[in-house]
Amino acid sequence: MREHVREISNFLANYFIEKGLDEDLAHFLNMLINIAIVFVLWYVIHYVTKSILLTAFQRFTNRTKTTFDDYLVQSNFPRYVSNVLPLLLLILTVPVIFVDYPDLLKIFETLVDIYVVVLMVLIARSLLRTTTNYLKRHESYRDKPLESYTQILMIVFWSIGFVYIFAELTNKSVLGFLISLGAASAIILFIFRDTILGFIASIQVSVNDIVRIGDWITFSKYGADGFVTEINLATVRVQNWDNTYTTIPTYNLIADSFHNWRGMQESPGRRIKRSLFIKQNSIRYINDEDLARFEEFDLIAPYIKERQQEINEYNKKKGINKKHLINGRHQTNLGVFRNYTLNYLKSHPEINQEMTMMVRHLAPTTQGIPLEVYCFSKDKRWEFYEGITADIFDHLIAAIPYFDLQLFESPSGDDIIKSITALKKDQI
Repeated sequence: MREHVREISNFLANYFIEKGLDEDLAHFLNMLINIAIVFVLWYVIHYVTKSILLTAFQRFTNRTKTTFDDYLVQSNFPRYVSNVLPLLLLILTVPVIFVDYPDLLKIFETLVDIYVVVLMVLIARSLLRTTTNYLKRHESYRDKPLESYTQILMIVFWSIGFVYIFAELTNKSVLGFLISLGAASAIILFIFRDTILGFIASIQVSVNDIVRIGDWITFSKYGADGFVTEINLATVRVQNWDNTYTTIPTYNLIADSFHNWRGMQESPGRRIKRSLFIKQNSIRYINDEDLARFEEFDLIAPYIKERQQEINEYNKKKGINKKHLINGRHQTNLGVFRNYTLNYLKSHPEINQEMTMMVRHLAPTTQGIPLEVYCFSKDKRWEFYEGITADIFDHLIAAIPYFDLQLFESPSGDDIIKSITALKKDQI
């Protein structure tokens, strides 16, 4: 069989020799013509195969409801597979074309082997990308770092491919090449340090559920504040609130500290924690006239009556001298306002009543006494959360004068001018 094939391939050489052409030149021309014929055949087969496969895949994807085949087309799987048949042509014809030129045969066989390895890796990469894109559509996989796993597998595939290619180029066995490669392991570890660290970090991030795609994270060191859109082997991509993107090395999610707001997103409420600064000299005891006025406020009328009854009974029992308010127990305008604020939060329809809620004093400052509101809004969406917070504090700021309290505010230029003008009038 082999001799029969050789006679066919040397048909033109024999013809040229019969016509009186030099034997070496005849065989060389025969080889060139055979190369040209194989190249034309390879191009025609490649073009026809690619056209048929692309058309078939396109029609198939249009008729099916699944999207896996759509992702196969997007990842160029039909294009890569269309190279298989032309590759078989090369594998079969190269030994025949260069049968009289063993040195050239060895070179071209090496090139064909490299072509086979690269094509197999490209097909594997296409399948991996298709699988990754398909899994991302499912809810259970959307927050998983699939890109990291895909990149790891691709590194493995390319590494195996390069090992075979270098073994082929150096005429060494794969085992022998790996043994010689072990001597350079330190250099390899240095070169792939970031990749190795990223791989370890990706595993830890996934196993420990530190970050998912879609999580809102704040990483001050890198200026990141937004949603995680991609997690791969080397970096984590964050889309900030201003629609800019920040990339963070994956390893830094393990090595450094950052905020993940997933707990807030999954909880039944979003925290409101904000203070009003009350001027200390506006705080005072309240008298009977104030009590009568405060009892007209619906939110605190029951509290005023109950609290005042308790205080009166205490003062009477202790025989307190009522001449001075500092004696015994008395309500203050700030205490009444604090209770008013708490009752207002309890009556607010957008505040989660099942979560922590309080109104408390913080330590006095040079700006006054901070009266902190601590509660949780039902709606966690940013724009609605800010609206609820603003609504609460709009009401409280407007209500403060009703309790004869004043908010601290640094004097502005107009305040200074008015003070100077009033001082001049007094001097006149």
